[in-house]
Amino acid sequence: MNRTRDIDPTLPAGSSPRQVWYTAYGSNTHLERLSYYLAGGRPQGASRTYPGCRDPRPPAASVPVELPGALYFATHSPVWDGGRAFHDPAAPGRVRARAHLVTAAQFSDIAAQEMYREPGTDLDVTEALGSGRAVLGSGRYETLVCPGTLDGVPVLTFTAPWGLHDIEWTCPSVAYLRHLAAGLLETGAWPGPAIAAYLAACPGAAGHWTPQAVAALMAGPDGLAP
Repeated sequence: MNRTRDIDPTLPAGSSPRQVWYTAYGSNTHLERLSYYLAGGRPQGASRTYPGCRDPRPPAASVPVELPGALYFATHSPVWDGGRAFHDPAAPGRVRARAHLVTAAQFSDIAAQEMYREPGTDLDVTEALGSGRAVLGSGRYETLVCPGTLDGVPVLTFTAPWGLHDIEWTCPSVAYLRHLAAGLLETGAWPGPAIAAYLAACPGAAGHWTPQAVAALMAGPDGLAP
């Protein structure tokens, strides 16, 4: 079993990194799903075609990490037909995630696609690197979060500008939870039962999903729904 890598909470120096660890806690924990953000295309069964990045190469590395804070599900995704995953870095807890080593331009283009913007423009991450957080807009994934560094390289993710208790939670769909569970399982860092219990306990899923139901999803496409 792979060990999770520890993030150094010291904020990085400098404002224009060549590489960053794009840290995914939602469907992009799954490498196949991430490949559509990088190379473009439409995933099987999806309603959206992704334009991809200027640089379509896969990550130089992908490692399991844990972010400080909480994972919760809110709003409604037309792609997944259910709640989306969000990260509240100020909440107590730990978020299981996967850090992908990409270029700063790739991170900008991935973020643009999550923000429903056209990729092709480099993000200014200076504020996020300096203070740990930067609100680029009011949209659901338009807030950058930098929890520190890994191997001296900045760790960056994005989430909503609101917090865990500022919005109504929404139950995630079968397809979405299956992708999240598969991505976390793919890291080799956490056993299946632990992943199932983790996801079932997240606000939005809790009360709608049980660990047993999430574990059934991980067993194959015919897994049980809640």
